Amino acid sequence: MTETLLPPPSERDEEWFGPVPDAVDLVVETATMMSVFAAERYARIDAMRQEALAAARRFGAGEVELVERSIRLELAAAMRVTEYAAGRLIVVAEALRGSCRVAWESLAGGRITEKHAEVLVDLLGELAPEEQAGLVGDVVLLAEAEPVGTFRRKLRDRIARARVESLEDRYRAAMQTRRVVVEPVADGLGVLLAYAPEVELQAIFTRATAMAKAIKAAGDERTLDQIRADVVCDLLIDGTTQHVPAAASGIRAQVVVTVPALSLLGEGGSAAELPVVEGVGPVPVSRARELCGGDGKWMRVLTHPETGMVLSVGRDRYEPPAALRRLVKWRADRCMAPGCVMPASRCEIDHQIRWTDGGHTSLENHAPFCKGHHLVKDNTAWQVRQVPYSGGVIEWTSPTGRRYLVKPERRVPVFTATAREPAPPS
Repeated sequence: MTETLLPPPSERDEEWFGPVPDAVDLVVETATMMSVFAAERYARIDAMRQEALAAARRFGAGEVELVERSIRLELAAAMRVTEYAAGRLIVVAEALRGSCRVAWESLAGGRITEKHAEVLVDLLGELAPEEQAGLVGDVVLLAEAEPVGTFRRKLRDRIARARVESLEDRYRAAMQTRRVVVEPVADGLGVLLAYAPEVELQAIFTRATAMAKAIKAAGDERTLDQIRADVVCDLLIDGTTQHVPAAASGIRAQVVVTVPALSLLGEGGSAAELPVVEGVGPVPVSRARELCGGDGKWMRVLTHPETGMVLSVGRDRYEPPAALRRLVKWRADRCMAPGCVMPASRCEIDHQIRWTDGGHTSLENHAPFCKGHHLVKDNTAWQVRQVPYSGGVIEWTSPTGRRYLVKPERRVPVFTATAREPAPPS
């Protein structure tokens, strides 16, 4: 009698049923199911609304408004949510089953999340129907490829570029509504709301953050958020920084504005050539010219190919020179971890191949990471590398073996020598 030796259970399972899902697969599977169920919920909400409205139309427009209010009330009561939340579900459902039907199909197929769908509906809602029709297909493809935070930022940029003709007028109109409001919260605390140009707000936040980090590094026991709040109050009330540590007293705001050279000279202005402020997005050309007027707190980068950029200092020094640091951060625009939206100006510059392992101080060996993702890279089983000849693409390989590619926001011009035509015979 011959004894048959069976392979281990795990190998038999893979042979008969395919690879066994790991813990991450199970989470992703559940998330996909949630997207599918969310799409079905929106479909049923819109069907409920359409059915009630169809029955009400014979009573006239005034009754239709009451029916919509009734629908919102019943949905809120049945789902045990607020009427505001029910109304939001109705609005999103109407858009996804109407002008954004392709987004609903993507949600129903589990290719985007419910949050992607909400962001898409909210931002595209700013556009006229004909403008939406020209964007929605490409926008859904973008949502299927990007994390929610990156998708929101890129969608805002696309909308700004789609409305480039009216950007100057809309900016001037919005500027008329700037204001400062105080809202009490509880226990003696409140919220200071400054409705002001986003460029200035980013500069304020960046300066307060830099000062808070310097104070924290000096041994202060407060949290970074607490120090940042105290710094803003001190600056607004006293107007000075004499009482803070010397390392923080000289810090000034810095905002990075990237302006196509032709736009700055008044010879450009197409959607592809809009000026961009780090952390903000596209801004009107007139605003960019103002920012590039010579004030030291603005770092200016012209996207006209210029020689003289510092690309590498080899093994001569560990710390990258200031020009190289600026170029690394400008190219990435954000922390180069998957889905992270931390502006590069607040990130640390990392040697992809460590200096101790022979890594060079060069553009092709550097990328910006926020403090948290820098720690993950250096102290966990994640493997991180810059893909050779990719222009700065970072590949993250997770402990489970999954690969994630993160592309930089911009490309650095590459200069190549071209053969000269031979001189004609004399």
